[in-house]
Amino acid sequence: MGSSIKVILFDLGKTLIFPVNPWQETLIRADSALIQSLSLAGISPEVPISPDEIQTCLNNYYDQRNIDQVELTAKAVLIGFLSSKGIKDTSEQVLRYALDAMYAVTQSNWKLEKDAHETLEVLSRAGYKLGLISNAADDKDVQQLIYTWDLRKYFNFVLTSAETGWRKPHPFMFQKALDFFKVFPSQTAMVGDTLSADIAGAQSLGIYGIWITRRAQMPPDGELEIQPQAIISGLKELPKLLADISIDG
Repeated sequence: MGSSIKVILFDLGKTLIFPVNPWQETLIRADSALIQSLSLAGISPEVPISPDEIQTCLNNYYDQRNIDQVELTAKAVLIGFLSSKGIKDTSEQVLRYALDAMYAVTQSNWKLEKDAHETLEVLSRAGYKLGLISNAADDKDVQQLIYTWDLRKYFNFVLTSAETGWRKPHPFMFQKALDFFKVFPSQTAMVGDTLSADIAGAQSLGIYGIWITRRAQMPPDGELEIQPQAIISGLKELPKLLADISIDG
Protein backbone atom coordinates (compact mmCIF):
# COMPACT_ATOMS: atom_id res chain seq x y z
CA MET A 1 0.00 0.00 0.00
CA GLY A 2 1.68 3.19 -1.19
CA SER A 3 -0.49 5.74 0.59
CA SER A 4 0.67 7.30 3.83
CA ILE A 5 -2.85 6.65 5.09
CA LYS A 6 -3.01 3.30 6.84
CA VAL A 7 -6.31 3.51 8.71
CA ILE A 8 -9.73 4.59 7.46
CA LEU A 9 -12.46 5.42 9.95
CA PHE A 10 -16.10 5.39 8.87
CA ASP A 11 -19.30 6.86 10.18
CA LEU A 12 -22.31 4.51 9.95
CA GLY A 13 -25.63 6.31 9.35
CA LYS A 14 -25.87 8.08 5.98
CA THR A 15 -22.36 6.88 5.18
CA LEU A 16 -22.58 3.08 5.00
CA ILE A 17 -26.34 2.77 5.52
CA PHE A 18 -29.20 5.17 4.80
CA PRO A 19 -32.81 5.69 5.91
CA VAL A 20 -35.33 4.45 3.36
CA ASN A 21 -38.29 6.57 4.48
CA PRO A 22 -38.67 9.91 6.29
CA TRP A 23 -38.29 9.38 10.01
CA GLN A 24 -41.50 10.91 11.36
CA GLU A 25 -43.84 7.97 10.78
CA THR A 26 -41.16 5.43 11.69
CA LEU A 27 -40.46 7.15 15.00
CA ILE A 28 -44.15 7.19 15.92
CA ARG A 29 -44.29 3.43 15.37
CA ALA A 30 -41.04 2.97 17.30
CA ASP A 31 -42.27 4.96 20.28
CA SER A 32 -45.56 3.02 20.24
CA ALA A 33 -43.60 -0.25 20.29
CA LEU A 34 -41.64 0.96 23.32
CA ILE A 35 -44.84 1.92 25.15
CA GLN A 36 -46.44 -1.42 24.31
CA SER A 37 -43.39 -3.28 25.63
CA LEU A 38 -43.55 -1.36 28.90
CA SER A 39 -47.27 -2.07 29.18
CA LEU A 40 -46.75 -5.80 28.63
CA ALA A 41 -44.16 -5.71 31.41
CA GLY A 42 -46.73 -4.25 33.77
CA ILE A 43 -45.48 -0.65 33.66
CA SER A 44 -48.66 1.42 33.93
CA PRO A 45 -48.42 5.09 34.96
CA GLU A 46 -51.53 6.83 36.27
CA VAL A 47 -51.68 8.91 33.08
CA PRO A 48 -51.03 6.88 29.87
CA ILE A 49 -47.83 7.66 28.02
CA SER A 50 -48.19 8.89 24.44
CA PRO A 51 -45.69 8.42 21.60
CA ASP A 52 -45.45 12.21 21.36
CA GLU A 53 -44.25 12.41 24.96
CA ILE A 54 -41.54 9.84 24.33
CA GLN A 55 -40.38 11.60 21.18
CA THR A 56 -40.38 15.03 22.82
CA CYS A 57 -38.23 13.66 25.63
CA LEU A 58 -35.81 12.07 23.16
CA ASN A 59 -35.71 15.19 20.98
CA ASN A 60 -34.83 17.33 23.99
CA TYR A 61 -32.03 14.91 24.75
CA TYR A 62 -30.81 14.92 21.14
CA ASP A 63 -30.70 18.73 21.15
CA GLN A 64 -28.75 18.84 24.40
CA ARG A 65 -26.19 16.22 23.40
CA ASN A 66 -25.39 18.15 20.24
CA ILE A 67 -24.49 21.10 22.45
CA ASP A 68 -22.41 19.42 25.15
CA GLN A 69 -21.24 16.36 23.13
CA VAL A 70 -22.19 14.09 26.05
CA GLU A 71 -23.98 10.80 25.31
CA LEU A 72 -26.11 9.78 28.29
CA THR A 73 -27.59 6.78 26.38
CA ALA A 74 -31.19 6.05 25.53
CA LYS A 75 -31.50 3.85 28.61
CA ALA A 76 -30.56 6.73 30.92
CA VAL A 77 -33.06 8.99 29.16
CA LEU A 78 -35.80 6.35 29.46
CA ILE A 79 -35.08 5.92 33.18
CA GLY A 80 -35.35 9.67 33.66
CA PHE A 81 -38.59 9.82 31.68
CA LEU A 82 -40.20 7.00 33.64
CA SER A 83 -39.05 8.60 36.88
CA SER A 84 -40.83 11.81 35.87
CA LYS A 85 -43.98 9.69 35.56
CA GLY A 86 -43.54 8.34 39.08
CA ILE A 87 -42.12 5.01 37.90
CA LYS A 88 -38.84 4.13 39.60
CA ASP A 89 -36.60 1.08 39.91
CA THR A 90 -37.59 -0.40 36.56
CA SER A 91 -35.58 -3.57 36.00
CA GLU A 92 -32.71 -3.70 33.51
CA GLN A 93 -34.53 -6.47 31.63
CA VAL A 94 -37.70 -4.43 31.18
CA LEU A 95 -35.73 -1.39 30.03
CA ARG A 96 -33.77 -3.48 27.55
CA TYR A 97 -36.86 -5.16 26.13
CA ALA A 98 -38.53 -1.77 25.67
CA LEU A 99 -35.53 -0.27 23.92
CA ASP A 100 -35.12 -3.38 21.75
CA ALA A 101 -38.76 -3.06 20.69
CA MET A 102 -38.23 0.58 19.77
CA TYR A 103 -35.02 -0.02 17.87
CA ALA A 104 -36.41 -3.03 16.01
CA VAL A 105 -38.72 -0.56 14.28
CA THR A 106 -36.05 2.05 13.51
CA GLN A 107 -33.60 -0.61 12.32
CA SER A 108 -36.11 -1.67 9.68
CA ASN A 109 -35.83 1.80 8.12
CA TRP A 110 -32.11 1.50 7.41
CA LYS A 111 -30.72 0.04 4.20
CA LEU A 112 -27.18 -0.74 3.10
CA GLU A 113 -25.58 1.47 0.48
CA LYS A 114 -25.08 -0.53 -2.72
CA ASP A 115 -21.37 0.25 -2.90
CA ALA A 116 -20.62 -0.41 0.78
CA HIS A 117 -19.52 -4.05 0.68
CA GLU A 118 -17.63 -3.69 -2.57
CA THR A 119 -15.70 -0.66 -1.34
CA LEU A 120 -14.92 -2.09 2.08
CA GLU A 121 -13.72 -5.30 0.44
CA VAL A 122 -11.43 -3.41 -1.93
CA LEU A 123 -9.96 -1.34 0.88
CA SER A 124 -9.44 -4.37 3.11
CA ARG A 125 -7.68 -6.28 0.35
CA ALA A 126 -5.50 -3.24 -0.31
CA GLY A 127 -4.21 -3.51 3.25
CA TYR A 128 -6.01 -0.65 4.94
CA LYS A 129 -7.19 -1.14 8.52
CA LEU A 130 -10.80 -0.08 8.92
CA GLY A 131 -12.62 1.31 11.92
CA LEU A 132 -16.15 2.50 12.59
CA ILE A 133 -17.06 5.28 15.03
CA SER A 134 -20.73 6.13 15.36
CA ASN A 135 -22.72 8.69 17.29
CA ALA A 136 -25.59 6.69 18.75
CA ALA A 137 -27.69 6.64 21.90
CA ASP A 138 -27.61 2.85 22.17
CA ASP A 139 -24.62 0.60 21.54
CA LYS A 140 -26.67 -2.54 21.03
CA ASP A 141 -28.67 -0.81 18.30
CA VAL A 142 -25.50 -0.04 16.34
CA GLN A 143 -24.09 -3.54 16.87
CA GLN A 144 -27.34 -5.02 15.54
CA LEU A 145 -27.23 -2.82 12.43
CA ILE A 146 -23.64 -3.89 11.80
CA TYR A 147 -24.65 -7.54 12.19
CA THR A 148 -27.77 -7.18 10.02
CA TRP A 149 -25.80 -5.76 7.11
CA ASP A 150 -22.81 -8.12 7.57
CA LEU A 151 -20.34 -5.28 8.11
CA ARG A 152 -18.47 -6.53 11.18
CA LYS A 153 -16.01 -8.63 9.19
CA TYR A 154 -14.44 -5.52 7.68
CA PHE A 155 -13.78 -3.62 10.89
CA ASN A 156 -10.91 -4.11 13.30
CA PHE A 157 -12.43 -1.49 15.58
CA VAL A 158 -16.02 -0.42 16.34
CA LEU A 159 -16.87 2.31 18.84
CA THR A 160 -20.10 4.14 19.67
CA SER A 161 -20.72 7.29 21.63
CA ALA A 162 -23.13 5.30 23.82
CA GLU A 163 -20.19 3.15 24.90
CA THR A 164 -17.80 6.02 25.58
CA GLY A 165 -20.11 8.77 26.83
CA TRP A 166 -18.71 11.27 24.31
CA ARG A 167 -20.00 12.19 20.86
CA LYS A 168 -18.19 13.28 17.75
CA PRO A 169 -16.78 15.92 17.28
CA HIS A 170 -15.35 15.42 20.77
CA PRO A 171 -11.77 14.19 20.24
CA PHE A 172 -12.15 11.25 22.65
CA MET A 173 -13.65 8.84 20.11
CA PHE A 174 -11.08 9.68 17.46
CA GLN A 175 -8.23 9.37 19.93
CA LYS A 176 -9.48 5.95 21.02
CA ALA A 177 -9.27 4.82 17.41
CA LEU A 178 -5.75 6.21 16.98
CA ASP A 179 -4.65 4.48 20.17
CA PHE A 180 -6.18 1.18 19.09
CA PHE A 181 -4.50 1.18 15.69
CA LYS A 182 -1.27 2.73 17.05
CA VAL A 183 -1.07 5.24 14.20
CA PHE A 184 -0.50 8.96 13.86
CA PRO A 185 -3.38 11.24 12.81
CA SER A 186 -1.55 11.88 9.52
CA GLN A 187 -1.86 8.14 8.76
CA THR A 188 -5.62 8.19 9.29
CA ALA A 189 -8.66 9.29 7.28
CA MET A 190 -12.24 9.78 8.44
CA VAL A 191 -15.19 9.27 6.07
CA GLY A 192 -18.54 10.73 7.12
CA ASP A 193 -21.56 12.73 6.03
CA THR A 194 -21.64 15.32 8.82
CA LEU A 195 -19.21 18.21 8.59
CA SER A 196 -19.67 19.38 12.17
CA ALA A 197 -19.19 15.94 13.74
CA ASP A 198 -17.20 13.69 11.41
CA ILE A 199 -15.00 16.16 9.59
CA ALA A 200 -14.45 18.84 12.22
CA GLY A 201 -13.85 16.20 14.90
CA ALA A 202 -11.31 14.38 12.76
CA GLN A 203 -9.52 17.53 11.70
CA SER A 204 -9.18 18.73 15.30
CA LEU A 205 -6.66 15.92 15.77
CA GLY A 206 -5.05 16.19 12.34
CA ILE A 207 -6.98 13.31 10.75
CA TYR A 208 -7.68 13.63 7.00
CA GLY A 209 -11.37 14.49 6.58
CA ILE A 210 -13.32 12.98 3.67
CA TRP A 211 -16.87 14.28 3.32
CA ILE A 212 -19.36 11.97 1.60
CA THR A 213 -22.17 14.07 0.21
CA ARG A 214 -24.90 11.86 -1.26
CA ARG A 215 -26.90 11.81 2.02
CA ALA A 216 -25.35 14.92 3.55
CA GLN A 217 -27.25 17.99 4.65
CA MET A 218 -26.04 20.83 2.50
CA PRO A 219 -25.69 24.39 3.84
CA PRO A 220 -28.57 26.56 2.52
CA ASP A 221 -26.18 29.07 0.98
CA GLY A 222 -23.74 26.45 -0.27
CA GLU A 223 -20.93 27.93 1.82
CA LEU A 224 -18.99 25.41 3.89
CA GLU A 225 -17.84 26.72 7.25
CA ILE A 226 -15.87 23.50 7.70
CA GLN A 227 -13.65 22.58 4.77
CA PRO A 228 -12.92 18.86 4.30
CA GLN A 229 -9.66 17.81 2.69
CA ALA A 230 -11.62 15.79 0.14
CA ILE A 231 -15.21 15.37 -1.05
CA ILE A 232 -16.77 12.24 -2.54
CA SER A 233 -20.34 11.58 -3.63
CA GLY A 234 -20.19 7.82 -3.05
CA LEU A 235 -18.05 5.15 -1.42
CA LYS A 236 -16.82 3.74 -4.72
CA GLU A 237 -14.74 6.89 -5.17
CA LEU A 238 -12.64 6.12 -2.10
CA PRO A 239 -10.02 3.74 -3.54
CA LYS A 240 -9.09 6.17 -6.33
CA LEU A 241 -9.03 9.08 -3.92
CA LEU A 242 -6.64 7.23 -1.63
CA ALA A 243 -4.48 6.33 -4.61
CA ASP A 244 -4.38 9.99 -5.61
CA ILE A 245 -3.40 10.97 -2.07
CA SER A 246 -0.54 8.50 -2.32
CA ILE A 247 0.64 10.02 -5.59
CA ASP A 248 0.34 13.57 -4.27
CA GLY A 249 2.23 12.60 -1.15
